[in-house]
Amino acid sequence: MEKTNSSDIMKDSLRMYESAVESALRYQEKLLKGVEVFTRINLDDINKTPKDLVFQIDKTKLYHYKPMVKHPVPVPILLVYALMNKQYIMDIQPEKSFVKKLLELGLDVYIIDWGYPTALDRYVTTEDYIEEYLGAAVDFIREKHSLPAVNLLGKCQGGTFAAIYASLYTDKVKNLVAVAAPFDFDIEDGLLFKWSKYFDVDRLVDAYGVIPGDFLNNTFIMLSPYNLAIGKYVNIVNSFDDPKALGEFLRMEKWLFDCPAQAGENYRKWMKDLWQNNLLIKGEFFLGGKRINLKNITIPVLNVYGTKDNLIPASSSIPLLRLVGSKDKEEASYPVGHAGIVASSLSQAEIAPKIAGWVKDHSK
Repeated sequence: MEKTNSSDIMKDSLRMYESAVESALRYQEKLLKGVEVFTRINLDDINKTPKDLVFQIDKTKLYHYKPMVKHPVPVPILLVYALMNKQYIMDIQPEKSFVKKLLELGLDVYIIDWGYPTALDRYVTTEDYIEEYLGAAVDFIREKHSLPAVNLLGKCQGGTFAAIYASLYTDKVKNLVAVAAPFDFDIEDGLLFKWSKYFDVDRLVDAYGVIPGDFLNNTFIMLSPYNLAIGKYVNIVNSFDDPKALGEFLRMEKWLFDCPAQAGENYRKWMKDLWQNNLLIKGEFFLGGKRINLKNITIPVLNVYGTKDNLIPASSSIPLLRLVGSKDKEEASYPVGHAGIVASSLSQAEIAPKIAGWVKDHSK
């Protein structure tokens, strides 16, 4: 057996020490560089594609984006986002703006901003959101453009809302696009779908009235606590000296933590009727006394979903096409997550062009 040379051990230890010191110095240099980069990053380009406020009802605002082509598609498209986060994820920055891409590809785009509920809104219902607020926005666009129907694109919860609206007022909707929208709530793929079955929704709503945004945001973080609460902040240090990467990270962080409160009575119905009892897919969901039957949707439907979506797994979105009565229906899947489906390089290169092309073909 060879004897260990003590001088070799000391040399190895010294090399390890020197390597650790060099790594620490490089890390420190990167942090210092990051402070300098931080001071130069401009986040003012979030949600800045030119648009005009054209209509408002209560806290819900309707914006019309300025067209970017000489002759846009004659039938406008209304973007309907979820209540739980803000719609400007679709316009998160110029080079990854889903909205801007649709405009560049010739669509005439409107978008709903649901606003920020306060204690005054605890009794705002799902009927209010779908029939009153969404319905008023659709009617405004129809009247402004002298059209019988408009195109609807709903993202996440907004896709569920848009489908419910289209089932009731199919004559007012020309085409329906659902993007990462939940329809089957009795699935085993997502933690949120499992956890929701055990929420005491009545006690939560009765206690708060309006559900705090922080409560919802903390729930989303718990879906992947290390990645969403620790890991991403550790990893971003490697990009501290990269203004582009750091800027994208900060824009997404701003959006993630901009989580509106939820009107209590709408939240009660949304969670109990859909997440806990799956009444929509069973044909037992009622809105304002009217039974919602998605088979009433006979207009063309495009269903777009992400295969890496951990918030709304594909298995929740896929059933839409068998639920509707449409003959002209199509689905498109992409290897992206819940946010990336409207805010990523793939969204710019493939997803937005697919949607825009489909809408154009069906708006003639």
